[in-house]
Amino acid sequence: MTTGARVGKAGWVGGVGRAIGAGRRWFADFRRTRPFWGGLWMVLGGWAIMSLTFAPIAVVLGAGFGGIAGYLLGGGLVLFGLCAWFAPGARHLAGVLGVLFAVASLVGANLGGFLVGMLLGILGGSMTFGWGPKRVRESEEDTAPDAVAPEAGVGA
Repeated sequence: MTTGARVGKAGWVGGVGRAIGAGRRWFADFRRTRPFWGGLWMVLGGWAIMSLTFAPIAVVLGAGFGGIAGYLLGGGLVLFGLCAWFAPGARHLAGVLGVLFAVASLVGANLGGFLVGMLLGILGGSMTFGWGPKRVRESEEDTAPDAVAPEAGVGA
């Protein structure tokens, strides 16, 4: 009876380990096939800009553009960071617009989240723009020059 419980528990633990391993492999593949770090910095920069403008909606609307700019610019940075993750083909557009929104937040939203959000947005946007898919290397066998076989009878 106890042997069966041990086998069942060991099977459960092994299944969890396999699931965790599969999740880690999926995340590693996800991270390597898109501008993950650039998107992360843009999301964090947008959050920093938006977090400094959290106020009741009546206050935000009463302040006009100065009140709502933090939500628009910070939310745009978050959107561009997510776009870099889930649509890596649009990375150039997301990177350029992310940098523009980050720079605009300097004037429009509390000095760009007291410079922290702006700097993170610029870093993330430039990393996203500069990211490129991993190039496939040719194997060494394909790049090695063909060996020339000596002809029969030459030198003999």
